[in-house]
Amino acid sequence: MSYRSRSESIRSRSCSVLKSNAATAILFLLIGLLGILSTAAFAQAASALLNDGIVSTSTNPTVEVSTNELKAILAANSAWVFDARPTAEYAMSHIPGALNVAQKPGTPTSEYISDAAEIERTVGGDKTASIVLYCNGPFCGKTKRLASDLLAAGFTNVRRYQAGAPVWRALVGTMEIEASAVKDVWFNDRTARICDARPVTGENRGANIPRSIVLPVNEVLAAKDDGRLPMEDHNTRIICFGETGAQAKALADEISKNAFHNVTFFNGTAEAFREAIFHETGRTAGN
Repeated sequence: MSYRSRSESIRSRSCSVLKSNAATAILFLLIGLLGILSTAAFAQAASALLNDGIVSTSTNPTVEVSTNELKAILAANSAWVFDARPTAEYAMSHIPGALNVAQKPGTPTSEYISDAAEIERTVGGDKTASIVLYCNGPFCGKTKRLASDLLAAGFTNVRRYQAGAPVWRALVGTMEIEASAVKDVWFNDRTARICDARPVTGENRGANIPRSIVLPVNEVLAAKDDGRLPMEDHNTRIICFGETGAQAKALADEISKNAFHNVTFFNGTAEAFREAIFHETGRTAGN
């Protein structure tokens, strides 16, 4: 074979190898892209399943609403939302915008039922009012018992968010705490983190609320490294307060997005938060 023929043969083989390598690279790139798209599609499908799903399609005693439906109901204020748990539990953490009534007289704690008569008074006697109930999740019977009582009392538009507080906390994150529970946590739960959402000034270096941690919303990531947030236990109780309820909620939302599972906000002013702790307790900030 001549030198020219051998050179052409080598070039031909080199081109074939390059084309083969390019084809292989493109194939792997396509496989990778398909994997990314499949993962994204799976994540989207999983999110839809979680947020749009319900516990059961059974209508006994009432139909259910999904997490997304409840979010829309609360945003539009299109129904009365009642927390069917005991008042103390409601006060400690509840879905923002939900209401609570007292226990039905004469019922045992083990079979707790909210008082349907109290709900009737709350809605002004309108038995066509749209009502949504929730409690402690799929295995909790409080909403079913209360729904049955409401239907027996003549209410015609009752639904349940049977996924309940645990699923709301997992999918949405933020819960609200009432003043009575703030005092209880401050004096009895020394592991709780009390986070002050107000921007750092000379006036709020934790002095207004002893044991509080100054944590503006833009410092949440830094707080995961500097010890202000409990990285060793993401189930630690975290309570956020601020100059306004909206400021406290913004901080609580941001903390929840960082996989902390027990975050609440106080829907009031910083002064009201302090008042909730120390007013008429007979105790001082140093106790």
